[in-house]
Amino acid sequence: MIRPPPFRAEHIGSLVRPPELLRARQQHAAGTLDRENLAAIENAAIARVVKLQEELGLQVVTDGEFRRGTYSDAFTSAGISGVKIEMTEEEGWTSSHSHGHRMARRIPTVVGRIAWSGPQNADDFRFLKSLTTRTPKITLPGPCYIHYRAGRANISRDVYPDLDTFWSDLVEAYASEMRALAEAGCRYLQIDETSLVKLGDARVRQLLAERGDDWRDLLGIYIGVINALVAAAPRNMTIGIHICRSQDPSWQAETGYDPIAEPLFNAMQVGNYFLEYDNARAGTFAPLRSVPEGKFVVLGLLASKVAELESVDLLEQRIEEASRYIKLEQLGLSPQCGFATSAAEHVTVTEHVERAKLARVVEVARQVWGSA
Repeated sequence: MIRPPPFRAEHIGSLVRPPELLRARQQHAAGTLDRENLAAIENAAIARVVKLQEELGLQVVTDGEFRRGTYSDAFTSAGISGVKIEMTEEEGWTSSHSHGHRMARRIPTVVGRIAWSGPQNADDFRFLKSLTTRTPKITLPGPCYIHYRAGRANISRDVYPDLDTFWSDLVEAYASEMRALAEAGCRYLQIDETSLVKLGDARVRQLLAERGDDWRDLLGIYIGVINALVAAAPRNMTIGIHICRSQDPSWQAETGYDPIAEPLFNAMQVGNYFLEYDNARAGTFAPLRSVPEGKFVVLGLLASKVAELESVDLLEQRIEEASRYIKLEQLGLSPQCGFATSAAEHVTVTEHVERAKLARVVEVARQVWGSA
């Protein structure tokens, strides 16, 4: 019997773009391929990757985020007005004695009133839904991304002298996008929140303190914002939150879930969590003891950026370890993150490895829970 989402066998959304799609995106950026022909190549690539997911036995299907340059393109940089993406440096790396080596970063700077720019993902979702009888899932970047990356200094005080108005405008923009998705038939939405787990990292706390933010205050604010977003979602939409550390190795949080576990699993009004647990950086499963009954946790045990395929025995052992803190029936399995957070960067595995890892997720889910 197939359960409602989330499923026992899940994946996080982005998939490795095929070479012909990457070439087409480059040609479009260079002005040698028009939007219509790019869309045709995207459509064909999405149709193939949907078929792949179905063949592997997954009940959840995504479009691989093939129409995006990076995960945040889905909404943050295109779906709302008032936000401009800037780089901290032109390119490359800068040295920092206090915080290690830091890479040039995309900063969402708030320069005007935030407002919904109209449907950004509805048509893409309709196309995905037309290709499958399985459950289509779409992802949106988390609402805390802008404030976490920008800080108060990059949110115009002329536009937003009061941050409460900033947050309410942002939540309303998300609510409008979710309503548009629901009208397109979306019943399953994943929010990719890259900020929360980093609040437990000592290095991050120092950076935040230097700009005038206390991580404990931000944790409460961010959870409140996510709760407002969930409260604004259409009633028939299942929402899960992916707690992501970032695919940039210089910015990965060196902390487990322990510092944020109690509010994360109890104060946050989300029923489904996608947690990264692929390496020692994620810490132990002990924080899962804070998950109340009725909530569901997908364990991201397979490394999406490492070519080595995890064994069945290892994955079953890890699931058994987790079940000492949370009931087995409250668990599912997935890769730790998407296979291609951006179109070409941070991609270290091949389509062959991706296929093998997704197949392994389905295989282990069937062995442990009797279904995928």
